[in-house]
Amino acid sequence: MALRLSLPTADGRTSPYTLQGRAPVVPSKGAVFNRIAYSAAHVVADPLAAIDPWLQCAVDWDATIAYRQRLWSLGLGVAEAMDTAQRGMGLDWPTSLELIRRSLDAARDFGPGALVASGCGTDHLVLDEVKSVDDVIRGYEEQMEAIEKLGGKLIVMASRALARVAKSPADYERVYDRILAQARQPVVLHWLGDMFDPALAGYWGSRDVDAAMDTALAVIAAHPDKVDGIKISLLDKDKEVAMRRRLPATGGTDGQGVRMYTGDDFNYAELIAGDGAGSTPRQGQSDALLGIFDAIAPAASAALAALAAGDQARFHAILGPTVPLSRHIFAAPTRFYKTGVVFMAWLNGHQGHFTMVGGQQSTRSLVHFAELFRLADQADLLEQPELAVQRMGHLLALHGVAA
Repeated sequence: MALRLSLPTADGRTSPYTLQGRAPVVPSKGAVFNRIAYSAAHVVADPLAAIDPWLQCAVDWDATIAYRQRLWSLGLGVAEAMDTAQRGMGLDWPTSLELIRRSLDAARDFGPGALVASGCGTDHLVLDEVKSVDDVIRGYEEQMEAIEKLGGKLIVMASRALARVAKSPADYERVYDRILAQARQPVVLHWLGDMFDPALAGYWGSRDVDAAMDTALAVIAAHPDKVDGIKISLLDKDKEVAMRRRLPATGGTDGQGVRMYTGDDFNYAELIAGDGAGSTPRQGQSDALLGIFDAIAPAASAALAALAAGDQARFHAILGPTVPLSRHIFAAPTRFYKTGVVFMAWLNGHQGHFTMVGGQQSTRSLVHFAELFRLADQADLLEQPELAVQRMGHLLALHGVAA
């Protein structure tokens, strides 16, 4: 029997929608990739906690760790305590550190291949009390010490505090030189555009992206052996490719060069596939550190396995249809994309509720969710269609719409 329901449309009406009826892709177990692929993973809120959700944070630890185990089982790494986990947007530093600790413990229990890299930032600082670059350095050092004490690999996150107090590119160079010199193992740098976080406008000391890129590349060139790669989330594929071409051909974790980790949730398929240009293989392709991989994990796994097997056509056939969904989830205001990621996890049965840290399930409209549902179906990403229809019907009813 066909699965149908009525979904709201942008003109304020409802329209019947019948699901496609195609089976989702089933990734192979034990697949080998030729790209490193981190999924920036979300956290599952505790809906029964007696807290004020806008002011306090409560996490369902069992469900949160179970989701990470699922990502590892698909061959994906976990980028922990990043903005997808609402870091600095509901998830505070003490809870982030507990999340990192639990994730690292779970990875050790899971076994070899369970990659984890953990966000290190300055979000525990009170912005009004940050007066100097030295304050920012101390903030980074505090989180570095805590994460490295747990055995964690660092993702050095962009700092709102640094963006606030830095007066020139030289201030950025000073901070990153200090942090990289101390890192115990190569780190992933993190350049998050202001479409994801308006407080990061002008990062690297300039609102001109090319000038900012020059500063970031100078930092990397000064410490190539301390930089595994850089994740950039500018939603501009040409800027990513231009920077990728200029990354050091030596250094990185294995001495074979610094990696570009795409954070472009609009153009990830073509950036990961690469163009083969550049003086080294890594300058011609991107690895991945993506929030959208949380929502499309099985498809990402199957596509990456096909790419590693030399089947680019299948890679694009699987991943290409997910791009319209990702562009919808990450539509402006882009910082609200976390809501779509958690909505997908709920539709697919990976958590029992649609409640988020900070009450952020309210940041998108019912019309947005309806279009997300359509696009997920058209990309063959509804893993349990009957459950997805039932849950979409519950959301519609909550908004006074008959399914």
